[in-house]
Amino acid sequence: MLTGVRIVFLGGDARQIEVIRKCVEMDATVSAAGFDKWDSPCEGVSLGGMSADLLDGADVLVLPTVGCDDEGHISAKYTEEPLQLLTEHIEALPSHCTVYTGMAKEYLKRLCAQRGLELVELLDRDDVAIYNSIPTAEGALVMAIQNTDFTIHGSKAMVLGMGRTGFTMAKSLQGLGANVTMGVRKQDHYARAEVMGWSPFMTDQLLEHVKDVDYIFNTIPSLILTAKVISHMPRHTCIVDLASAPGGVDFRYAEKRGIKAMLAPGLPGVVAPKSAGMIMAGALLQSISERILVKGDK
Repeated sequence: MLTGVRIVFLGGDARQIEVIRKCVEMDATVSAAGFDKWDSPCEGVSLGGMSADLLDGADVLVLPTVGCDDEGHISAKYTEEPLQLLTEHIEALPSHCTVYTGMAKEYLKRLCAQRGLELVELLDRDDVAIYNSIPTAEGALVMAIQNTDFTIHGSKAMVLGMGRTGFTMAKSLQGLGANVTMGVRKQDHYARAEVMGWSPFMTDQLLEHVKDVDYIFNTIPSLILTAKVISHMPRHTCIVDLASAPGGVDFRYAEKRGIKAMLAPGLPGVVAPKSAGMIMAGALLQSISERILVKGDK
C-alpha cells in the first residue's frame, strides 16, 4: 500500500489515467494537472492547474512516457492548457522526491540533476520494455494489414534488430505463418534467430536480402533503410518503422519511389492504452514500494 505517499501527475494520455487509477487503489494521495478534459475522473484524485504549489510536498512526480521536450513542454491529451515544466517547478519539489517518466530528454535530466533529485526512466527496465513489445507488435501488424492487399501468411517478412521489440515482432509474424528473415548486428543474435527458425543475416548484407521482401519492420534507431537499399525493394513492400524518431528509414525516397513507409512511435499508447497503462503502473508501484522499504530501513 502507498498510504501517506503523495504522488503528483503532470499530463499524459490514456495510459496515465490507468496509472492514476492504480495509485488511488493503493491508497496514495494523488494530485494531477492537465486533466481538466477528463470525462469521468476517478474519486480520490485532486485535479488542478500546473503550479509550484501543486508540486510542493510531493513525494513522487510522474510525467508522461516521454517526459517533456527540450523546452519543458509536457504532452497532455486531456487539457487545452499548455503544460511546461520550468526550473521553478522543480525547485518546489522536496529533496526526497523521486521523478518518474518513461524516457527522459536532456532538459529533464539537467533539471533533476541541478536539484539533486532522483530520476527514474521506467522504459529502461527490461520487464517494462518486454511487456511493451507486445502491444507494439500487435499495433505494427494492424498497420501492415491495413496498408497492404496481401496476407502476412506466406509473405516474406523482415525484422531489423533483435532487441526486445524485434524478438516479439518476429515471433508474432512467425505465428501468423510469415517467412521471417532477421537482420542482426551481433553473432549471438544471429545464433538465437537461427534457433528460433528465422533466417538471419548480418545487417551489413541488407542490400542482398531486400529484393523480394514483402514487409519490413525496423527497430534500429539509425538510418539503415537508405535510398540505395529502398531502390532495390519491390514497389509493393510495406515498411513499418518502430524505432525512435526520426526512425531508420529514408522516408523521402520511399515516398518518391511509391513505397509505403510509416513511422510508428508510441504504439502501446495508441493501440492498447489500458494494457500499456497497467504495465507502467505495475513498474511504477513496484519502484515506489521498493524505495519506501529502503528508506524505512535507514
